[in-house]
Amino acid sequence: MDQTDAELLWSPPADVWATSRLGLFVAAHRPEAVGDYEALWRWSVEDLPGFWQAVSDFFDLQSSTPVDEALSDPSMPGASWFDGARVNYAAHMLRGNGLADGDVAVVAESQTRASVTWSLGELREQVHRAAAGLRRLGVGQGDRVGAYLPNVPEALVAFLATASLGAIWSSCAPEFGTRSVVDRWSQILPSVLLTVDGYRYGAKAIDRTGEVAEIRAALPSIQHTVLLGYLDPDVSWDGCVGWDELVADTDAPATFVDVAFDHPLYVLYSSGTTGLPKPIVHGHGGILVEHAKSLALHLDLGPGDRFFWFSTTGWMMWSYLVSGLLVGSAIVLFDGNPGHPDLDTLWSLAERTGTTYMGVSAPFLISCYKEGLTPGTDHDLTGVRAMGSTGAPLPADGFRWVYEAVGDHLQLGSVSGGTDVCTAFVGSTPVLPVYAGVIPCRMLGCRVEAYDDDAQPVIGTRGELVITAPMPSMPVAFWGDDDGARYRDAYFDTFPGVWRHGDWITIHDDGSCVITGRSDATLNRGGVRLGTAEFYAVVESLPEVADSLVVHLEDDTGGMGELVLFVACREGHDLDEDLRGRITSALRAQLSARHVPDTMVLVPAVPRTLSGKKLEVPVKRILGGTPPEEAASKSVLADPDALAPYVDWAKDAFR
Repeated sequence: MDQTDAELLWSPPADVWATSRLGLFVAAHRPEAVGDYEALWRWSVEDLPGFWQAVSDFFDLQSSTPVDEALSDPSMPGASWFDGARVNYAAHMLRGNGLADGDVAVVAESQTRASVTWSLGELREQVHRAAAGLRRLGVGQGDRVGAYLPNVPEALVAFLATASLGAIWSSCAPEFGTRSVVDRWSQILPSVLLTVDGYRYGAKAIDRTGEVAEIRAALPSIQHTVLLGYLDPDVSWDGCVGWDELVADTDAPATFVDVAFDHPLYVLYSSGTTGLPKPIVHGHGGILVEHAKSLALHLDLGPGDRFFWFSTTGWMMWSYLVSGLLVGSAIVLFDGNPGHPDLDTLWSLAERTGTTYMGVSAPFLISCYKEGLTPGTDHDLTGVRAMGSTGAPLPADGFRWVYEAVGDHLQLGSVSGGTDVCTAFVGSTPVLPVYAGVIPCRMLGCRVEAYDDDAQPVIGTRGELVITAPMPSMPVAFWGDDDGARYRDAYFDTFPGVWRHGDWITIHDDGSCVITGRSDATLNRGGVRLGTAEFYAVVESLPEVADSLVVHLEDDTGGMGELVLFVACREGHDLDEDLRGRITSALRAQLSARHVPDTMVLVPAVPRTLSGKKLEVPVKRILGGTPPEEAASKSVLADPDALAPYVDWAKDAFR
């Protein structure tokens, strides 16, 4: 089986190998692979030093010191990349990469204040001033800077200023509550806090004064607080440095501290559904080479593009988005509610800002499909040459809707990766066609395989998604995990020396693939494993269904157990007998009789993390009798009360 068994929706232009950035890279470094992506991928994972050196050369990634081979030790964990290199991520971001000083580098829109457009020269100047301001506050190499900032240009400025000093960035979006922030930052102890007073989410003004006071009180490591008046531009707090003071004129020279390839650039965090979120450390060099490769060779971004991906500063996609500057693209930032005043908001933004690459989440696309939106008719989106979808598997209906309602001219790429690697390891490429519901390829340099129960790679059969060779953007470490035990337990406990990611994947003969949900949320009925993503694709294709969550409760006696489907209906609809019957019929017809749930439960909403992930495992644990406070921390929930209906149902069902 391969992706050609699915419906073909888009084909690359005939000259794509001559005109795309991937084609130019291949012509320069692997001309024998022109026209053959699979051969190119095999080279990229079988000759890791040669491939990653080619990436470094192609993008002119510079070191101030001589560099040994690209990969001197391929061990996992513990691979050693570009020994001897001294680099700085911010220096590469601001050197131009095809943008001139006067070219637009940042376009930012907000529901809190007026839009902002900065040239590359203006961005450089702001970063220069902010770096001088941070130095005045005592920030130096290795110090941590915590940002409680929305997706605004000032966050980008502060991040690049921090990186330029060799200091370490850590961001929590201001929608995070006090507990979420303290759980993260108590592990890294930042010395400086950058914050806003509040923000608008759609029409609602949200004051964060109280939360900031609680964060400062809980973290005595914070020596200085920098306040950006966002909700109220005239606000000032006693004992705080104003943003304008931070970025005041300076006579200090603009400098960039060259650091080791694996020197920490930022700390990202796992969702932390149980226990403290894992503080995932990413290095300057690993992010440089991975993001340059991913954004240019797979998304085909470069000078002349405007790159948008909807994200908050609390999600890894923000780090991915801003790296658009590495390949000479202008970046488009948006802060606010993407559903206010309606779901047309982001489509209007794309038209207004001249976005050429538009990234959103799979649930957003499905919501637009169910609302019957026709963005391609309502807006001029002919300039959007490509779209990305992530956050969850995008079902075939979502693919079809994009090509019917947005435009048949664009390339749609469903991608999957994670905070752990701060990139995608399966996704799209400009040289491969798009088929409904299928991810076209494994990304270059990413040796993704499917393992069966015997730890053997399989093709055409669902298996554990594993990575069997190192990637430069794998975490440098977990902060504070001095002996590496927590890091090893997170990824290498199941298959020693092999990264287990925790998803089910089917890889086809041609290298295309389908991800069918989390392997730790597997539904095992009578010895047959069922992926959750395929459930959701069927159930949520029904127009009355807004969201769903499925769990399997095992039978200790060896029986089939109980399959429970929770359904959140769209406004004006109910889980009546007609809808129950159509869900049953759809699952039986499109999947199998084993997929038909034993119980269907109407719920007001599906619990999700702050980054939008469904809480399948915590709900299963609650149904199994685990107290909700042990199953999931409220601080990670987008809605802190979202688990209550599941707790109530479990009490009634199992008393």
